[in-house]
Amino acid sequence: MSSLERTPPYLQVVAALKSKIVSGELKHGDTLPSVRELATEYGISTATAQKVHRTLKAEGLAEARQGSATTVSTRRTLHRTAADRLESALTTGRIYADGEYAVITNADLTTPPEWVADLLGVEGDGPALRRQRVTHNADHEPVSASTSWFSADLAETVPALLSRERIPGGTPSAIEAVTGRRAVASEEASAADAATQEQARLLGVEPGAPVLLSRNVYVDAQGDTVEVGESVAPALRWRSHRS
Repeated sequence: MSSLERTPPYLQVVAALKSKIVSGELKHGDTLPSVRELATEYGISTATAQKVHRTLKAEGLAEARQGSATTVSTRRTLHRTAADRLESALTTGRIYADGEYAVITNADLTTPPEWVADLLGVEGDGPALRRQRVTHNADHEPVSASTSWFSADLAETVPALLSRERIPGGTPSAIEAVTGRRAVASEEASAADAATQEQARLLGVEPGAPVLLSRNVYVDAQGDTVEVGESVAPALRWRSHRS
């Protein structure tokens, strides 16, 4: 029996709707299919369809409006996984959800941490290209602070990576447009941590406050590393919308 077959029907439908929300097919304020429509479309009972609505509401992805309509709610968008961001970039050409925006705080060439150097194949004290940002939701609250690392040779071939300007479509699209290398998969590991002084400043929390630390890598079709990243998200905004 496959893992999908073992997944309860209501969670399969929840996953399908989450995927549409992450990709932007369903946007903030859009009306979700009604209980009856979900039951018909996915071949589930009305009780199961009601459970789908309850689950999305509990996860902050939907809210009940006056009357009986249930709508998509992403204004307080939470930290999303690397897989979600990559899927969004590949399917819609956008990294961020509606209302989200990033402020690029730094872009330079510097010596990377050892774990990043290993993934990028940087030898000795060689440099890597570093790009740092703080992502905000539609209410202008910081939802994550992140650092992306790239091979240093991209500084010449994709000079936009060294700019503090936002890159339309995100870094994966910019790299693919110039080099032909397409990020097609990602791996991510996450763990609870305590905010450092700098992380606290960027996220607007107290030093030592609980945060979610995530490290990820994007790879191309040959399995070679395209981008390595690290992000930190504050408590109450670290629930990932995994599709």
